[in-house]
Amino acid sequence: MQGAGNDFVMLDETRGSLGLTTAQYRFLADRHFGVGADQILTVRPSPAPGIDFEYVIHNADGGEVEQCGNGARCFVRFVREQGLTAQDTVRVKTLGGIIEPRMQADGRVTVDMGAPVFALDRIPFNADGLLPETAGSWQKWPLALAVSAHEATVLVAVLSMGNPHAVQLVDDVDTAQVAEAGPLIEQHPRFPRRVNAGFMQVDSRSQVRLRVYERGAGETLACGTGACAAVVAGIRLGLLDSRVEVLTRGGQLTIEWTGMLDASVLMTGPATTVFSSEIDIPDLP
Repeated sequence: MQGAGNDFVMLDETRGSLGLTTAQYRFLADRHFGVGADQILTVRPSPAPGIDFEYVIHNADGGEVEQCGNGARCFVRFVREQGLTAQDTVRVKTLGGIIEPRMQADGRVTVDMGAPVFALDRIPFNADGLLPETAGSWQKWPLALAVSAHEATVLVAVLSMGNPHAVQLVDDVDTAQVAEAGPLIEQHPRFPRRVNAGFMQVDSRSQVRLRVYERGAGETLACGTGACAAVVAGIRLGLLDSRVEVLTRGGQLTIEWTGMLDASVLMTGPATTVFSSEIDIPDLP
């Protein structure tokens, strides 16, 4: 499946665990030897009363992560198409918290992504010794990077949407140093669990352009939680209104947030089934 070009292998474990290893998740995500995907998404049975399913996410490098917004949209379409539920809205447990994807009449999917997290120790982000730059009602933090054989400092807004994000403003997203700076930010020692690096160009108070270098996957055509994080950052920095169209290289997402710190972020976008198949997974350590 794919949501705005962010592509996924969907697995149904509602009838039993497949017991896949990290290497086997990497195999499925491999575009040359496996199926090919940015993430592997698994549907598991309800883990508790009031929850419809458990949603498990593995990045292309085989590591399990907390959240995936574009995947959440595909998740609800998948469970509907597979006959696992007849509900338009499902309540789903992820490693990063509870979310509620909802099918819309026009075929798009809206996901209640929960409230953003700003407490630095919960992102987590180590700001020891750093002086933030105030902007709007928030702040941006300086990160030292070794870019193009010299030291450079970028200013990032940091937050979590169930997974960590560092968002920086750029003049032109098409010429931004995503391939060079992205992995340096992703693996920066101030983010102990690594981080998703967002590069946002503000077109107007209601539209941005975005590229994201995702933790464990590299740059993807779209990142749902990255779109949420970018819009939340833009609102708190005083640059954006409460409803924003996010243009990614894979498609368009609509993000809504009232600006209240405990308010949920709503994300609306496409979710498409590409094909269904079977594959023999080799024994891998």
